[in-house]
Amino acid sequence: MLILFWLLVGHALADFALQSEWMAKAKNRNSGTTLSYIPPGQTPQIVWPFVLSAHALIHGGVVAVATGIWWLGALETGAHWAIDFGKCENHYGIYADQALHVGCKVLWLFLAVRASG
Repeated sequence: MLILFWLLVGHALADFALQSEWMAKAKNRNSGTTLSYIPPGQTPQIVWPFVLSAHALIHGGVVAVATGIWWLGALETGAHWAIDFGKCENHYGIYADQALHVGCKVLWLFLAVRASG
């Protein structure tokens, strides 16, 4: 259960404390957010795939550190990306989004316990 505690602490940090307002908007392809600074002569570019991927990778890193299992971090990165993309597409709201994230943490705990034998 200690692993689940750290998974949830890491989730709270990565999804709330470490996620800036700009990141929360820029990871959504429907927000129209671009980089705040564009060098002279350069055209605005789409940034949401990079921002969403970076956000998901932070979560994956937290899971890998909390469990000590790199492939759980990789699974978290993919799951977090997909869940947040669905929320940004208005397929569900914040309650379902957070329930899915916590559900993943419970699954990672189960898989970590199984992997450790």
